[in-house]
Amino acid sequence: MKKKVFTPEIAFRNPEFLDSHEARTARILCEYLEPEAKLRKLKVNNTVLFLGSSKANPDDKKSALTKYYWEAEELAYHLVQWAIRLKPKGKNFVICTGGGPGIMEAANRGAARAGGKSIGMNISIPSEQYPNQYISPELSFLFHYFFMRKFWLIYKAKAVVAFPGGFGTLDEVFETLTLLQSQKIEKGDIPIILYGEDYWREVINFDALLKYGNIEPDDLKLFSFYSNPKDALSYLKKRLLEYLVEAD
Repeated sequence: MKKKVFTPEIAFRNPEFLDSHEARTARILCEYLEPEAKLRKLKVNNTVLFLGSSKANPDDKKSALTKYYWEAEELAYHLVQWAIRLKPKGKNFVICTGGGPGIMEAANRGAARAGGKSIGMNISIPSEQYPNQYISPELSFLFHYFFMRKFWLIYKAKAVVAFPGGFGTLDEVFETLTLLQSQKIEKGDIPIILYGEDYWREVINFDALLKYGNIEPDDLKLFSFYSNPKDALSYLKKRLLEYLVEAD
């Protein structure tokens, strides 16, 4: 009787290995290469990143965050309307969010209302955050590693609009400002809008940071405050035209 020969699994199809500690580098690399391939295939030249609270509820009339939800939706809507008319269509200044609810949903929603595509870069966490319904399905991503998600949130961004938010928003804002301050991203290359001046000045005492010598006066020029969609849109349109990428 012929003995059955054991055939091992090919390494890249072996789920036990791929989930192991030893394969962590491969998993990290996948979270770099898969978004890169997909964004290239869909010809996404660059993005406008919207940050903000996941807790903003469009139906909660008592919450101070509700107005920011609708202002984020309005700003994204008008920005996408403007971007669609540029050439090449749909390739420049694609709305990008962290993919969840709240302000993220609002920005994806505004893009969808304008007839544009938008990106959602979700994260797998214990209190599961599900992709919102307004993300373009072909541009919906799910990450395990926070640092890879943050890399892709900022990598193609030509502007960042940060609405009021909590720890996650603050983390993303300060990481972006640190990259600019340390010239890992050249100063002036990415306009940063802190939307809702009263909120940001109350939550972060920028003058105290300057007073104690922890930042330089020029660091305060890395961002601008805006508190209504019309003025923020006007500023973004002027700055973004510097980064318009022509068709291949």
